[in-house]
Amino acid sequence: MSVRSAIAGKLIPDVHRVAPNANRTFIHQTLARAISGVGPLPPAAQAAEKQLREQGGDVEKGIHEVIENHVRLSAAQGFVTNIGGLVTMAATVPANISGLAVLQCRMVAGIAHLRGYDLDDPRVRNAVLLTMLGEDTVKGLVKKRRIPGPPMVIATAPTHDASLDSMIAGEVTNALVTRVVGKRAAKTVARRVPIAGGFYGAGSDGYSTWQIGRYATRELAPRAR
Repeated sequence: MSVRSAIAGKLIPDVHRVAPNANRTFIHQTLARAISGVGPLPPAAQAAEKQLREQGGDVEKGIHEVIENHVRLSAAQGFVTNIGGLVTMAATVPANISGLAVLQCRMVAGIAHLRGYDLDDPRVRNAVLLTMLGEDTVKGLVKKRRIPGPPMVIATAPTHDASLDSMIAGEVTNALVTRVVGKRAAKTVARRVPIAGGFYGAGSDGYSTWQIGRYATRELAPRAR
């Protein structure tokens, strides 16, 4: 076992203690807030439409801007929530998980909206969450027959399969926790200067958001708006 894996293994239980709300209900609530708007962030569809107008109605350029904006926001929150070390983990881990979840949900929802999907449709909401897992993880779930297909299949299924709600939410929650914990484990090993941890967190969160955005653009094919 690598040093990074060993540290991650020790930190994961702590994350669930300091972030007890990081569960399946949490991710559904986060998605709802991301879609309807939270704090200074307007609703996902409204923000996406603004980018569409700024790009002269060009959907693909609008999607590009949605991704770029959320990459910057993710990097900013990643910096702020990763400046401290282990002593600040109880406060910063939940904030990092929540911030990353809201921004990535909001970004994928905005892309789905611009591609013509109804964000009130539970099938689309499950597809948005599934997209956040990334292509490799989704392929693994399909191969194991835990889900009937990738996000596009879920979003366009004839009917909503309610049995997928909890399973997908659980997978996304676990993935978010793992990303945050793994990032902090690597930072602990490779970065011992607190401010350097902020830059590491910014790069990590920004890059993971960019990857998810690119996957969403490939997976969620255009539909009639």
